[in-house]
Amino acid sequence: MIEFGMRCHDLCPKGPLLEVLDKVQEANLTHIQLAFGKSVSDYDFQTGHYSAGFGHYLRKELEARNIHVAVLGCYINPANPDEDARKAAVARFIEHLKYAKRMGADMVGTETGRFSKDFKVTPLTRTEECYQTVLKSFREIVHAAEQLGMTVGIEGVFDHTIHSPALMDRLLHDLDSEAVEVIFDAVNLMVPEVEFDPAGQEAILSEAFSLYGDRISVLHLKDFVFDGAKQLYRHPGEGHFSYAPLMRFIKEKKPHIIGLLENSSPDRYAGDRAFLKEQFEKA
Repeated sequence: MIEFGMRCHDLCPKGPLLEVLDKVQEANLTHIQLAFGKSVSDYDFQTGHYSAGFGHYLRKELEARNIHVAVLGCYINPANPDEDARKAAVARFIEHLKYAKRMGADMVGTETGRFSKDFKVTPLTRTEECYQTVLKSFREIVHAAEQLGMTVGIEGVFDHTIHSPALMDRLLHDLDSEAVEVIFDAVNLMVPEVEFDPAGQEAILSEAFSLYGDRISVLHLKDFVFDGAKQLYRHPGEGHFSYAPLMRFIKEKKPHIIGLLENSSPDRYAGDRAFLKEQFEKA
């Protein structure tokens, strides 16, 4: 079975820390993805404000409510061609690793960004120069993670630097570290050409599972449609994603993996979860 959860900022608006955690508890959620900047309004999380004391305080409040942070989100642009901005992003991520260690989060997660200062889609993201920039960023991040005994979660996206299973496999081999795991968002890997092609979708997923299935440790769950080259979110079952191959792999290889619903809501969560459980049982 999949252990379901959701992103904290989908559950409730940004607010004071304890009020947000109370709302998570009231919703009977055990597993969450927490992004400080999107959920917490009464603390300053700019780089340099970390303290071990706050990390321990946060752990105590989470444990009191039986809340598990599966992913501490720190979504940076490790491909930023502006070197000062890239270094600042890396420093922010490393500080989040310290928060995660003290508060008991499983990992700190990010996508791999685009080769542009403003994060716009650009063909430069597909260049070797961009890949090497991302590799440099993650080598710095992973070095810190290894020293802290923490895990870095990396998520591929079809229009980001790591846009395919083959490139994720290359990055994992180049980093060569047990401190790196994969946040697997299957929808993020879908390209416009396979929107209406279940066999094409399965081929992408099968490649990912065969190359680095052992490194997948948490899921993001959603559905999609395309508007030209732009991927649009849909609730599970309301788009064009073929769930069968994903669920077969999870059933065979990843018992009790945590699946975090994206863009859900308190009103939608129960129905979305029920649909996904049905897909899992059918697989």
